Amino acid sequence: MAGIHGRGHRARGARATGAAIAAVSLLLLTACAGDPEDEGGDAGLRMGADGVVPGVEPPGPEGFTTEKVDGVAIDVPEGWAVQNQDGTLCASPPGQDPCAYGSIQLTPKAAEKNPDDWPKKGDAHSKDDGWADDTGSCRSLNSAASGGIGVSEAELKVSDFTEHADTLKSHHSVWQVTCANDEAFEVRMWFLPVSDVLLYVWSADSQYSAVYDEIARSMDTTEYRG
Repeated sequence: MAGIHGRGHRARGARATGAAIAAVSLLLLTACAGDPEDEGGDAGLRMGADGVVPGVEPPGPEGFTTEKVDGVAIDVPEGWAVQNQDGTLCASPPGQDPCAYGSIQLTPKAAEKNPDDWPKKGDAHSKDDGWADDTGSCRSLNSAASGGIGVSEAELKVSDFTEHADTLKSHHSVWQVTCANDEAFEVRMWFLPVSDVLLYVWSADSQYSAVYDEIARSMDTTEYRG
């Protein structure tokens, strides 16, 4: 019987040791994970040798890279040229001039920076003539570079809403613009009037239509302070 009791003590001792190890492991795991409701536990910060330093920016989806301007983020296709200056982030497809035909532009505080308060004033984003602050110049592929060609008419073809990565919904507008020489081009816009954030396709390249939609859906204003 003594032998039996001895084995019972050893079994209970092993179980106790195992429970202690599990408890310590749980404490270590909790310390690493942090409190999800505590901003101090945000994965965006990591403790370095000299204190708290910014963490590595999480990658965008496959084939895309996350870019930011003033705290607003979008996913940009790999291989697109990116310019970030004067408060505007511009992404241009391969083979095109920067911030021109086919490009998409992200501008926080867009109306605040615009002398005419465009595209917020008068709900321009929902009007036939609201496609630009200056509607006098043709932006078609063949005419944009030459300049001097005017616009004969513009029609708002789409006026709906798009939900973004941060769950905010923007006004989504698409215009068909006809030039004086009968060439045409398309302008696309996603606008958050309260946040005053504008995502804008200056003159759309139809082969990237689905890409523009993907970029728009990725827009995230979580770190933005308007």
